[in-house]
Amino acid sequence: MKSTPFVIALLSALFFGAAAPLSKPLLAQLTSSQLAGLLYLGAAAGVVVLLAGERRFTLPWRMKPADRLRLLGAVVFGGVLGPLFLLAGLRMALAASVSMWLNLEMVATAVLGHFIFKDHLTRRSWLAVGGIFLASALLAAGEGLAGVQAGLLVALACLCWGIDNHLTALIDGITPAQSTFWKGLVAGSTNLAIGLALAPLTAPAGTVAAGLGLGVVSYGLSIVFYITAAQQLGATRSQLIFSSAPFWGVLLSLLWLGEAFTPQLGLGIGLFVLSIGLLFREQHAHAHTHRHMAHEHFHSHLDGHHNHTHPDGQTAGWHSHPHEHEPVRHAHPHWPDLHHRHAHTAD
Repeated sequence: MKSTPFVIALLSALFFGAAAPLSKPLLAQLTSSQLAGLLYLGAAAGVVVLLAGERRFTLPWRMKPADRLRLLGAVVFGGVLGPLFLLAGLRMALAASVSMWLNLEMVATAVLGHFIFKDHLTRRSWLAVGGIFLASALLAAGEGLAGVQAGLLVALACLCWGIDNHLTALIDGITPAQSTFWKGLVAGSTNLAIGLALAPLTAPAGTVAAGLGLGVVSYGLSIVFYITAAQQLGATRSQLIFSSAPFWGVLLSLLWLGEAFTPQLGLGIGLFVLSIGLLFREQHAHAHTHRHMAHEHFHSHLDGHHNHTHPDGQTAGWHSHPHEHEPVRHAHPHWPDLHHRHAHTAD
């Protein structure tokens, strides 16, 4: 059915959006470190089904030094520090507010990209960044001092995930599922070990199982579903659908946790929707040059940048293998992806 990939993308957003409201009750019996460890160990387990279908499994110590360093950075920032800041903020604020604050990850990714990772922003994008920041500040102020403190913690989490996003995007020797597996396994084990060293595990087995299960669904299966949808819809449409995740989190916070829908939340949602719409119209086009490159990453032959041939003649679908790019100069609308990290003052 043509609607199947759209449903899969929506499920991916729903699973990820459920993480904040469903994590909040678990924090009554688990420390932030313990829950972060369980969530990311669950994420590693959740992508095993995707790994089973891959022909090659790359061990981190066999990656190129630069890619290995990027993976380490993604583990530290995205897998260890990010969830700790998020769960600490979730203890202090409403789950609905935290769900909306997670849109700050887009702001962090955009600003870091502009100043560090050769990711150009237009005036429209800066306006969107300002709108998301204003909506976040509005929600934080509505919850008093605790809300401001929680908002700052979630902002730190989003900053960590922004760094993680850029580092992960630059890793070209490992598939997204493998990256998620190693991040979940290493970061989950590290956080759980820290949590057990700082406090004994007093939560019942059911709570521990719930933490692992939430990780499997919200971080593991969510990624599996997102990649599956992206293979059929393309990255842009899939990301547009996935951007609904915070709103699913708000809905679950209202229905599952019984939190109140406030005027600040309504105004914040309006600002977020407008700002996200502006951000996703950021594609630009200009003449640019691709130099010779040899690397390995998940790709499709339908994007106009992968024209290499296969010995068996099969080029359909998404796959990963070592390949080369011949030099080419052209102009087309593009995002700052793995092949478009050029500066805009020169090509």
